[in-house]
Amino acid sequence: MDVIQAIKSRRSVRQFQPNPVPKEKILKILDCARFAPTARNVQPWEFIVVTDANIRAKIATFASNAPFIKDSPVCIVVVCKDTKYYLEDGCAATQNILLAATELGLSSCWAAGDKKDYCQDVLGLLSVPQGYKLISMVAIGISAQNNADVPKIELNQLVHWEKF
Repeated sequence: MDVIQAIKSRRSVRQFQPNPVPKEKILKILDCARFAPTARNVQPWEFIVVTDANIRAKIATFASNAPFIKDSPVCIVVVCKDTKYYLEDGCAATQNILLAATELGLSSCWAAGDKKDYCQDVLGLLSVPQGYKLISMVAIGISAQNNADVPKIELNQLVHWEKF
């Protein structure tokens, strides 16, 4: 699969088969995450791989908008050192996680972190030291749902040349 195909075929999946994700695939995904663009090459990100069902269930109770984390075999939690561009850098790394998962035949769903009221609960649960921000929590696994195409706004409705 090429990168354009991965971008166009990736969908958010919220229902997963219980099959575990091989550690080798998780490491390939995270290796791609670390190659994300980063302002001034700060690379503020760190990744917490959560495969323990009890911990994923607890995260899901904190993040009421992401109950699917409980049933995903893997949740990658992206945190960043509190730098000037932590959010942009962490979101770029998260996008690389989503695309790498797609390339490896896995499905995923990004759950928000930054600015959510549960951030400190998740950071505390995972023993993240002070000075880090929760960027995202990405559920990963094999889809257990129909991944029908979601309609996208046509390009000609979004592109403006020279001025809005």
